Amino acid sequence: MSSQLVQTIQAELDSLVLIDPHTHINPHAAASDTLADIMGYHYYTELAHSAGLPREQIEEPGISPKEKVGRLVEKLGDLDNTVQVSWLVEMSQQFFGFEHDAVTTENWEALYDTAAAKMAEPDWEQQVLKQSGLEKVFLTNDFDDPLTGFDTSLYVPCLRTDDLVFHFTKPATRERLEKATSSTVSDPASLRAAIGQLFEHFTKNGAKACAISIPPTFSPAAVSDSEIEPILASVLSGRELTPDEAAILSQFNFWTLAGFCAEYKLPFDLMIGVNRAVYPAGVFQGQDLYDSRVSLIQYQGLFNAFPQVTFPVSVLAQTSNQELVSYAWIFPNVVTNGHWWYSNIPPHIELDCRTRLSAVPQTKQVGYYSDMYKLEFALPKFAMYRRILAKVLANDFVIDRGWSEERAIALGKLNLRGNVETIFDV
Repeated sequence: MSSQLVQTIQAELDSLVLIDPHTHINPHAAASDTLADIMGYHYYTELAHSAGLPREQIEEPGISPKEKVGRLVEKLGDLDNTVQVSWLVEMSQQFFGFEHDAVTTENWEALYDTAAAKMAEPDWEQQVLKQSGLEKVFLTNDFDDPLTGFDTSLYVPCLRTDDLVFHFTKPATRERLEKATSSTVSDPASLRAAIGQLFEHFTKNGAKACAISIPPTFSPAAVSDSEIEPILASVLSGRELTPDEAAILSQFNFWTLAGFCAEYKLPFDLMIGVNRAVYPAGVFQGQDLYDSRVSLIQYQGLFNAFPQVTFPVSVLAQTSNQELVSYAWIFPNVVTNGHWWYSNIPPHIELDCRTRLSAVPQTKQVGYYSDMYKLEFALPKFAMYRRILAKVLANDFVIDRGWSEERAIALGKLNLRGNVETIFDV
């Protein structure tokens, strides 16, 4: 492979201003205040814990941000091989003028102080957005988020629905829904109407997607009002549901969400396959793992029932990616979406990217999203993806297929930006 060819393609991709279609950014505090906001990201805390740093030291109540960073730095040497640490170094170099190739016990304090001073600048958020080449950032909003106090044209709302589907048996969830909609849920019709009010609220405030993270055991299915009515009455009366009843309630709410996605023309992001609390002793957000037993065959009924709804689908395992590629190959409404969580490392990204670009219609691929909690992470994460994408385009399309550089670059820009515009209507 010609390194010059890769560099040429990457330079064109690097010039592209991006829309990040999935993040966990808090729009009221989008950028970091200290290096602890960056190193507190679960990738670093869970890796440090895995390498031997006790959870009690990572999550000690009252610990100062600087002390937390100092403790995590002690383990960075063991993590130096990971791509996550390369993100940290790249952020430090690009944003803070860090001149070393590793963050160590000898240099971290100077880096911490330099970063803190830079982050204290009043326009730090705008600096990060500009340097990262970000035009819009999609959020992950709780269903009862008032969506006030921030620029929704920059920070685009997305209706996250996990609690509505999988935690509706909790009184707190039902209370949040009733408070958010100023309504009382008493039967299937009123529950459906309340969920409809959420869609009205979100779309009026610029929302461009509905999203949910789904365990491998869940199978969407249509549930009739007559079937759900006694179950809903039971949960509203305070009776604990059986596992089967709880599953039916989840199915009813999920199917209702899909129906409103059809009505409001919102894509329904499905993030499939997470088993929660596999490692209960792990750090915050470092307890969950994927399950290779998940199959998209569980979603055939959903995809067939809602042909007018676009389903951007994220999966966690390469075996699941092969299945996702085949579904996006066949179903017009299934879209491959990013490289999520445990798949977000270069070897997996490259294989998944090569497979998708070789087999799925080019207009049905959302190449990447950052999944970030702080703005600074967009820069190294998208840089990682663009390097891989440039390599794949150069090797698989220009060299192997004889495409022109211009044609390959056009495909890359569609993958990175163009499809986000059309699929999410932005």
